[in-house]
Amino acid sequence: MKTLTAAQMREADRRCIEDLGIPGVVLMNNAGAAVFREIDKGPVGVVCGRGNNGGDGFVVARLALLAGHETRVVLVANHEDVRGDAATFMNVYTRLGGRFTSAPDEAEAEAAVAALEDCAVLIDALLGTGVRGHVRGPIRAAIEAWPRVHTIAVDLPSGLDTDSGERCGCCVKADTTVTFQFPKKGFENPAARELVGRLVVADIGIPAACADNEAWGRLTRAQRQNPAR
Repeated sequence: MKTLTAAQMREADRRCIEDLGIPGVVLMNNAGAAVFREIDKGPVGVVCGRGNNGGDGFVVARLALLAGHETRVVLVANHEDVRGDAATFMNVYTRLGGRFTSAPDEAEAEAAVAALEDCAVLIDALLGTGVRGHVRGPIRAAIEAWPRVHTIAVDLPSGLDTDSGERCGCCVKADTTVTFQFPKKGFENPAARELVGRLVVADIGIPAACADNEAWGRLTRAQRQNPAR
């Protein structure tokens, strides 16, 4: 199966959203729904970062809440720092009665994540494909405090380098990773396999042509020859 680097995945997302016009919220909702399908019992703990990976996590939290599971969410950031599509789903979750704990500093992150030790499953929605260099600050504290609970990673385990498959200093060890549309290049590294766990490749609605330059070229040429009216 084809694998993508972080840059290639970013370009596939861009083509899908900007050029084809598929809204980012649609992809995010599809991503969270794919992760939720791997949950069979609660309580459900969700650990979110402030970016799109965290937005996927808030979708999971919403679906878990609506399914009747006890749902506990830790946001390793200030809520004001969550923006865009991620903020949309954070707000939907809270409007449905969901609650979350903000843990923007190291001590708060460590305590809040450690307190999820009695959950049946933890969702790792901290970091996505954009992580570079060593993980630091409250994100590192959250990863290092991660309890020994069945863990499902959103797209890839937080702290795993998308391209190399090496740890960025520290990394969540997932039992299952639900990756979106295409496996990531770093998953080919044998060292990554014990961190990724069971790999599920979920279709979230990104057309295959978005990640294939030759197919994309044919598509764009056809668009120019047959413009929309």
